[in-house]
Amino acid sequence: MHGHQEGRLFHGYYDGYCYLPLYIYCGRHLLAAKLRRADIDAAAGAVEEAARITAQIRGRWPQVRVVLRADSGFAREALMSWCEANGVDFLFGLAKNDRLIAKIAAELAEAEEDGKATGQPARRFQEFPWSTRDSWSRQRRVIAKAEWTAGAANPRFVVTSLTREDAEPRRLYEEIYCARGDMENRIKECQLDLFADRTPVQARGRLSAATMRANQLRLWFASMASALLCALRRIALKHTQFATATCGTIRLKLLKIGALVRTSFRRIKFAMASGWPYQREFAAAHARLTNAAAC
Repeated sequence: MHGHQEGRLFHGYYDGYCYLPLYIYCGRHLLAAKLRRADIDAAAGAVEEAARITAQIRGRWPQVRVVLRADSGFAREALMSWCEANGVDFLFGLAKNDRLIAKIAAELAEAEEDGKATGQPARRFQEFPWSTRDSWSRQRRVIAKAEWTAGAANPRFVVTSLTREDAEPRRLYEEIYCARGDMENRIKECQLDLFADRTPVQARGRLSAATMRANQLRLWFASMASALLCALRRIALKHTQFATATCGTIRLKLLKIGALVRTSFRRIKFAMASGWPYQREFAAAHARLTNAAAC
């Protein structure tokens, strides 16, 4: 942040003045974007948002299974207890410490031996019941990844309500938890491609708003743009080269187009270059949107 906006605070992890927005996604679908001050826990407000969204989902699909996935900043007793009390499964990263690392000392030694012998990264997985000394109310299932890579140990941990019948340790970590990384790309799309990060900075000659309420509104504008582009990609760009394109690519190649605009009493005409390379995709998207509207 560059200014003196309401809620502007220094965050040590990001080494700068910032807000700490909370995003919740389901695949490519943005479900929540809440602006928060930076002097809070990473999971602040997560229980309220999870409860609101889960209630709306179950109001439409009562039998659907809900799994909440997040990084270690959300492995908090309040959120895990709420999930357990409301039939919501969870899979959260768990910050490593000396006690956890000691628990997988044998697996780390095996991975190191294999890694040195093959010259390739080596992994072992282990699971065990775990509880903290005083912050957790009960034991929970922890999955550990004991990895040796780039000449060093790289242990990682997750805590989950999912059982072994749901997924064995390697699959749970590599296929289910690590897929969370794609949500980082969705957040970057909203922040960078759709300018959600312009809440605290000077944008196109206009000074940013000073209050949290105004900047929350700006964040919602970017969120609405994200929802619209997600729908455009799903409905109009299916089976085209942009079916999995980022919001930035769609903006640059399909929306940010030079054109000659002529306005008359009866109509507005757009004349675009005949040599534009993506006119076929544009025409197909227009046709699909027109058909969807008619239906």
